[in-house]
Amino acid sequence: MNKPNYTRRDLLKTIGAGAAAAALPIPTDQNTAEQKKQAAGGDNARKTDVLVCGGGPAGVAAAIMAARQKAKVLLIERYGRLGGMAVQARVSPLMGNVKSDFVDEVLKHIGGRKPNLEQLDIQYAAMVQKAGADILLHAWAADVLANGKCVTGVKLLTKGGDIPVKAAVTVDATGDGDIAAMAGAEFEKGRPGDGLMQPASIMFTIENVDEKRALLCDSEDQARFVHVPEGIWENVVAAGQASGELPPTVGVIRAYAADMPGRRVINATQVNNVDGTNADDLTRAELQGRKQAYQVLAFLKKHAPGYENSYISNMPAIVGIRETRRILGTAYLTQDDLINGRRWPDAVVKAARFSMDIHNPAGSGQAEGKTAGTQGRSVKVKPYDIPYGCLLPRQIDGLLLAGRCISGCHEALASYRVQCIALATGAAAGTAAAIAVKKSLQPRNVDPAEVQKILGIKA
Repeated sequence: MNKPNYTRRDLLKTIGAGAAAAALPIPTDQNTAEQKKQAAGGDNARKTDVLVCGGGPAGVAAAIMAARQKAKVLLIERYGRLGGMAVQARVSPLMGNVKSDFVDEVLKHIGGRKPNLEQLDIQYAAMVQKAGADILLHAWAADVLANGKCVTGVKLLTKGGDIPVKAAVTVDATGDGDIAAMAGAEFEKGRPGDGLMQPASIMFTIENVDEKRALLCDSEDQARFVHVPEGIWENVVAAGQASGELPPTVGVIRAYAADMPGRRVINATQVNNVDGTNADDLTRAELQGRKQAYQVLAFLKKHAPGYENSYISNMPAIVGIRETRRILGTAYLTQDDLINGRRWPDAVVKAARFSMDIHNPAGSGQAEGKTAGTQGRSVKVKPYDIPYGCLLPRQIDGLLLAGRCISGCHEALASYRVQCIALATGAAAGTAAAIAVKKSLQPRNVDPAEVQKILGIKA
């Protein structure tokens, strides 16, 4: 057994610490009461009926619908703006289809699927506040408050210190399933076999394109039909990838029409082997992705008509993350459910539709449908339901899921992760949370038929 190697300096520090301790006042009953108060959260402690963690589309929808059912609601967001990936990571247009009056209402309010990303956060905030919910920005969910396997709230980390927030029901709309994971919920990550997750991307906006000539390309499929002076766009990009003009992981350059003429949103950069819950991986993705953005811009200026004088006008605040934790629920969406358009009697989202868009975790392009000389293609789905059980974590009470962390397989997530479907799952979670509060029920004991009725869903 090794003996401690104390130095004279260590000894002096110890003596000094002892003298300081001896000078402290003896605790009194008043001090003890104050300590108890601080342990309970002090003057900062808050209480609400429904606590929604995460201010992306799922969280915004959950807060609005819970507040519309007269629940007291607090929506917390770790950054300074609502809007999630659209605002923070410039992910636009808002994709996915769903049969939902609520989603239609939101799209109408924000100006459609190509909203002005500079004001989207304010538009979302206006809807939340009009419904009667409170908003707290710059508040990071640092830990859960729990009674055994029941979540009773969240401890927030803020510039002013910790703020405990007690809630009858908490909605995890963090995207990464942070609240559920801290509560001990079971989850999956990545695809079967190697556990790899979809790559991270820096989406960016460019200006000063010639609208009459500028390339439009929405997908790998469309790249096979779009022609530029040098040939088919897919082949032109592949040649740049092979020559090193583009990074080896960039095999597709998607250029979306934006909200203003002369503007394009570019979805091309790709950083593989990234775990969006790991700070080191996120740091690498941020740096590599932004470097790739300028390589893509240079390629567009040289090879794409109408882009000769374009420039990057807006870079995202954070890297875009497609996939992290999938919390295991009492129901579980599979690839077959989506391909076959499965219906569920307890459906709280109806007719969801977006292809299983699996950006290749181990290369470029799509993970499926690759043939020689192509970047693969997404897998088509039929309109499918999302059952209430996908929003209920197994064995954890006091908690509902919304957004891309709901229960499903790697392939299913590649469809339901998009923003319009996230709005729908958030609306369902918020509605169920308010019903649970009103009737003093655990979320798992809420009748899905009541959620369906409020949302106007016919099973």
